Amino acid sequence: MRRLFLSSTDRQPAPQWSIEEIAEEYAYPPVGEETGGAGSWLRGNMVASLDGAIHHGGRSQPLSGKADMRIFGVLRALADVVVVGAQTVRQEGYRPAKRRSGFADRRAALGQAPVPAIAVVSAGLELDFAQPLFTEPVVPTLLLTGQGAPEDRVARARQAGAEVVFAGEGAAVDPARVPAALAARGLRRQLTEGGPTLLGEFADVGVLDELCLSIAPRIVAGSAPRIMNGPLLPDPDAFSLEGVLEEGGFLFTRYRRARAGRDRAE
Repeated sequence: MRRLFLSSTDRQPAPQWSIEEIAEEYAYPPVGEETGGAGSWLRGNMVASLDGAIHHGGRSQPLSGKADMRIFGVLRALADVVVVGAQTVRQEGYRPAKRRSGFADRRAALGQAPVPAIAVVSAGLELDFAQPLFTEPVVPTLLLTGQGAPEDRVARARQAGAEVVFAGEGAAVDPARVPAALAARGLRRQLTEGGPTLLGEFADVGVLDELCLSIAPRIVAGSAPRIMNGPLLPDPDAFSLEGVLEEGGFLFTRYRRARAGRDRAE
């Protein structure tokens, strides 16, 4: 047993980490054959209250704070692509990723686009293509869907400027195929922000390599779901603790799957 930090009555305020320091802490492991790493790396980022809720009144923003938003911004700035479920896009009012001047040189050196692409997972493609996510992206928004997706919606998505990526034989997306489908487009540093159904699907098929979980010092009660919603795994999937940061009572934890990156290479 180890004491990670003193109680709030004993410890001195910790200095705020710079954006560069946070970026080094959360840097992706090597990806791609040229670096000898895994073909891709799928990282999840979620926030939850002390009582396990992932939202308050349908939005995650009430659980967030300044430090959490810094972590959120850095994780996006490090990624090639942000993967998100269609329901979360509608519920949270998703917008395109923003340019971050502090990461321009870093992204250029790694051969990344100026911003990560947003990849929306949707079977029916029932999305509002007049929203900024489709009309104002710096790089085209991707739509991950199945071969059986409605042809008229596929055509409408392409007319709106979205790029359609098929990752499933039927109408639905096969979550096991998502990392490889994105990696085939050069999008190897992958970040998913859920929602809980999509995150649960990734965990169920064993492609979630890492989980960054922010624990907010809030209690909300109610009936909000957990960070994952899916079938019970045959056996609990083991993760190892990679790091814990604290600021303002928020805990920023990072866990790596014990078999991260191996299953897809075997």
